[in-house]
Amino acid sequence: MSRSASLVRVALVYVVALGVAGTWLGWGPATRWLWLDALVADLLATLVVFCGSRLLRNSSCYDAYWSVLPPFLVLWWWLAEERSGVNEVRAVLVVVVVSVWALRLTANWVQDWPGLHHEDWRYAQVRARAGRAAPLADLVGIHVVPTVIVFLGLVPAYAVLTRPGGELNVLDGIAFLIGISAPVLQFVADAQMRAFIRVREPGQAMDRGLWSWSRHPNYFGEVSFWCALALFGVAGAPGDWWWLLVGFVAMTAMFEGISIPAMEQRSLERRPSYQEIVDRVPRLVPRPPRASRPV
Repeated sequence: MSRSASLVRVALVYVVALGVAGTWLGWGPATRWLWLDALVADLLATLVVFCGSRLLRNSSCYDAYWSVLPPFLVLWWWLAEERSGVNEVRAVLVVVVVSVWALRLTANWVQDWPGLHHEDWRYAQVRARAGRAAPLADLVGIHVVPTVIVFLGLVPAYAVLTRPGGELNVLDGIAFLIGISAPVLQFVADAQMRAFIRVREPGQAMDRGLWSWSRHPNYFGEVSFWCALALFGVAGAPGDWWWLLVGFVAMTAMFEGISIPAMEQRSLERRPSYQEIVDRVPRLVPRPPRASRPV
């Protein structure tokens, strides 16, 4: 199947998923809380994407959902609430940051995804380890768990867009700067990786540009974006910091405990020279690399 045909099929799955989510939010039984309405809609849409993944026999059908659903929910929260006491400037800043992040990440996926003949290698591992429970592992591990973590990361945006917030302050400025810088950093890191892939030699590992300061600058940018949302929430409601940081902590734990170790192990298995990069380049947070050890 061609790449364009693959993208059309995934796009159709997302249209149906967003249609189901929108139908629930518009005509489904409402709860007392907008966050719970959104969570139910999010999970229903995730089930649609899961069915699409099974139908297309490729769980990478879910990949772009990570960045497609957040702006949908953010805009719904922004438009659905009466907005009494909401700080409008902070709300606009959050919408802008989420929109820029989502546009960059979705565009990056569209540009790099080869098509339905390709599936993220980690998904096959998850199903293989689950044995007979592979469909359940696919549903929960590949689809539902990431959806829940992303939703937790959006909780500060919900607080900003639907609850009374304090006056704009310095923390908002820091959050906006981080939130805009994060996708820019990811954009540059992705461009550098594409350029490297075009000229790399067999077994060669990337250690140029941003990748010489962090082994995973793209992941650092992603974590930074979720940090920015958390800071927006704390800026508006500092007394609620303890639950506004949950999503950022969960997101960081997922990258540090699952995504990065899996990528590191695969790189070490396929590129023996990667160990030298591990020895001198920071794992996530950028800093100047250590000098190479003399041979």
